Amino acid sequence: MFTGAAKLQHSVMPDNAACMQQELDWLARCIELRLHSYFQQQPLNMLQQAPAPKLDTAQGSYAAFVIKQQLSAAQRLILILALAPHLQPQLLDTFFVRNENLARNFSEFGGCSAKQHQGFLPSAQTAAFLLAANDLTARLEVIQLLQPDQLLCRENIIRLRHDEAEEPFLSARLTVSAEYLQLFCSGTRQKPDYNIHFPAKLLTTPLNWQDLVLPAAVMAEVQHIIGWAEHQHTVMQQWQLGRSIKPGYRALFYGPPGTGKTLTATLIGQQTGADVYRIDLSAVVSKYIGETEKNLATVFDQAQARHWILFFDEADALFGKRTQTSSSNDRYANQEVSYLLQRIEDFPGVVLLASNLKANIDEAFARRFQSMVYFPLPDISERLRLWQHILGEHVALGSDVDLNYLAHEFELAGGAMTNVVRYAAVAALLRNDKALTQADLLQGISRERRKEGMMV
Repeated sequence: MFTGAAKLQHSVMPDNAACMQQELDWLARCIELRLHSYFQQQPLNMLQQAPAPKLDTAQGSYAAFVIKQQLSAAQRLILILALAPHLQPQLLDTFFVRNENLARNFSEFGGCSAKQHQGFLPSAQTAAFLLAANDLTARLEVIQLLQPDQLLCRENIIRLRHDEAEEPFLSARLTVSAEYLQLFCSGTRQKPDYNIHFPAKLLTTPLNWQDLVLPAAVMAEVQHIIGWAEHQHTVMQQWQLGRSIKPGYRALFYGPPGTGKTLTATLIGQQTGADVYRIDLSAVVSKYIGETEKNLATVFDQAQARHWILFFDEADALFGKRTQTSSSNDRYANQEVSYLLQRIEDFPGVVLLASNLKANIDEAFARRFQSMVYFPLPDISERLRLWQHILGEHVALGSDVDLNYLAHEFELAGGAMTNVVRYAAVAALLRNDKALTQADLLQGISRERRKEGMMV
């Protein structure tokens, strides 16, 4: 039993477990029937002889999902097959039986190997064997169910992983996404976070539009992006402009560091109800040589299914001016860039890219953006508002603090001001003072200017 923090909070968990056990028992029955009919060379209509169990939404998250999505019996069998290695891997051990005539495993059973897992990992071929065996018509139906535009893959419920590009379609490893594994097991959806296989980070912020100080022209451009995100269905479907307008919206944010590009992207997601995931291409392209396409495919697939906004930081790494290829690494990097460009071009949602310098962006790529938004350094009045917003109402200021003077004399971006306030707050606390002084702020400004290589 679980206790304390580990105690299961969902009252439906026992029913959910019973429901999934019922589904796993069905899978075991299907495996038994298929193997018997296959080796005895007897015809078998699997889903008639072993119909899918009846489900009720009260049984928990798994049943509720199956009913809501109206999964067919074939889709359910594929899904529970993908879940089996996580829940009862021993159910699949029977597929390890060897073909004695060839002294190897049966190729028709499919399956994949893993470094740590000792059990049988199903492939799409395993699903095809269970549902169709040697019935070619039925196998073609299974292949159709596993196409990218079909429910299971389109919604990123299951994923097909090929280790090599030229392998047969059904040789792909059949896996359930981490998000849906979490949903089926606990009733809650787990939002993916940055790791070696998922090079994207969910952006969140406690701030709102009142905390972002931007010129009116910039805000107008931002509102246009929000308008597209909120009304693209009307434009593309109801007005039927999808015949002539390519799906998706691509915008470039450019300007000095700290001027609000990342915060703006985050707030766009906040207002439109979409998760925003940041991809730092300067790290991805160099760090994941050989794995870039696979890992970023994961991001794009989930983003399309979940209607995320993708934010590419340091976009120069992707849209920078091309260089001559002098080695195989250069050629491979260009291949990766071409892959990324195509995925961005075909992505039907909102893609935001950020760069410090517009001049670094290749003109051929720039034509693909629907808008290019310049984020300038704030002017005097905007800098004053930023100082006031960053310090807020709960920070005590010494009597000598003159925000007007700071706004007039020092041309700083909002990000730099935040660093100044952080330094000043720590400096005050280190001397056991509860109020920030002008000297604290000036010292923080000096540090920021030195970081930027400016004269103090």
